[in-house]
Amino acid sequence: MKPMTKPIYGGQAVPEGVMFQSKTHMSTAIRRTNGEIDYFDMPRPDKPLLAKLKKIPLLRGNVAILEASVFGMKHMDFAADRYDRNPAEDYKIAEEKNSQNTAKVVLSTVIIGILTFLIGKFVLTLVPVFVAEVFSGVITGKFGQVALETLIKLIILLGYIYLLSLTPMVKRLFQYHGAEHKVINCFEEDKPLTVENVQAQSRLHYRCGSSFILFTVLVGFIVYMFVPVDPLYVRVINRILLIPVVLGLSFEVLQLTNKLREVPMLKYLGLPGLWLQYLTTKQPENDQVEVAIHSFNHLLGSDKK
Repeated sequence: MKPMTKPIYGGQAVPEGVMFQSKTHMSTAIRRTNGEIDYFDMPRPDKPLLAKLKKIPLLRGNVAILEASVFGMKHMDFAADRYDRNPAEDYKIAEEKNSQNTAKVVLSTVIIGILTFLIGKFVLTLVPVFVAEVFSGVITGKFGQVALETLIKLIILLGYIYLLSLTPMVKRLFQYHGAEHKVINCFEEDKPLTVENVQAQSRLHYRCGSSFILFTVLVGFIVYMFVPVDPLYVRVINRILLIPVVLGLSFEVLQLTNKLREVPMLKYLGLPGLWLQYLTTKQPENDQVEVAIHSFNHLLGSDKK
């Protein structure tokens, strides 16, 4: 693979489609029930304050996560409204939206996106604390307790993702996730974006959010070794207070592994995150890859305007 000299693009899977984003635009393409491809575009809002915050190490990771949650929900909303709807009935979408207070709907979408992430993070952070405490009489000492806590987190994380992947809808979502990665890998390899070329690429990618989630567990293990585990209430409090720190550090680790992915030996630092992607991505079908290619090309077109 060639050194990264191109603009960096990211993305996410949505129901029956893929969203890609650049520094200035976000584009989503989805496959409709009639086989046609529909698009949703939006410019990235120009927020000087956010731009400044995203330049500050540790803090930028938290800002990027919240921003991705807010913007990503808009594209998920677009796809969820249309992926299983007959295009001839799209007029009902506007009627459904108009029957509600638009401002409240947007605000609710934003709040739900943020709360879903925070609740998930709190559960993944605190449940292992209480389970590890149950075994504190058997597994003693800070290292033993933090290691057990980390092991329980991994079991919960991997088990949850695996069970989700067994459902038909999530399996298709994970296939589109794989298609997203393949398109970006093909683009970064300077190869034409054809279905054949894209399918030949790996469905894994160093910058994936799945890697970030795993890094929060591994980074948390290191961070928690520097704070007390007893008594229990102190442990709970410091886990909550350290969530932004762990998120910020994990984001920096993710960025670092991406920069080092071409460096012999050091490239292996990103392997744990790549391994997790074997669960969060699936091999896409050709028609799914086609949608991902359309989405990416649409984004490139928006960037040129």
